[in-house]
Amino acid sequence: MTDEGVADTLAAMAPRLRAARERRGATLTAVSRATGISLSTLSRIETGRRRPTLEVLLQLAKAYGSSLDELAGTAPAPAPAAAGPRVPLPPRPGGDKVVLPLTRYVGGLHAHKHVLPAVDAPPARPRQVSHDGYEWLCVLYGRLWLALGEQDLVLSAGEVAEFDTRTAHGVANAGPGGPVEYLIMFGPQGERLRPRTPTPGRGAR
Repeated sequence: MTDEGVADTLAAMAPRLRAARERRGATLTAVSRATGISLSTLSRIETGRRRPTLEVLLQLAKAYGSSLDELAGTAPAPAPAAAGPRVPLPPRPGGDKVVLPLTRYVGGLHAHKHVLPAVDAPPARPRQVSHDGYEWLCVLYGRLWLALGEQDLVLSAGEVAEFDTRTAHGVANAGPGGPVEYLIMFGPQGERLRPRTPTPGRGAR
């Protein structure tokens, strides 16, 4: 795509971002508090005066319960006579990750189900990112490679990890084998899960 085409795409994205926020009934101030993106940045993005980065778009997609394709206007049109709920296609070897939002509100903890496609060969070490927040991760199926700082952990079904997302982290299918399914609870402002049951071996307080 040419620079002119990119500019046109970003300009067309501004009203879609505003419409996505308004569908949620959220103010710019509420979105700013929930995502950590400054109010001025959000305002400039929605008026087309600033280009959103991929990280910002990912945060907004999570906050609005939308996909990047929907925000960019590249999502395929729905079938005219589709009946029943839309079910994502199962991942194929070499395909992209599937992300299913399980919460559709702005602020507080967010829940997502992720499915990593099957791989045919051992993967490279996952690319790591870091950002504000706190994450709780639980593997449902398969084997997940979690690169957390200098540590390399392979989690199997039923195993859980939690960490401050300011620590560099990344995940990959530990394959080769089938797909990996896992749940994520993410607190963009550092919110954490709060157990209410007593720790085994200790009485309730």
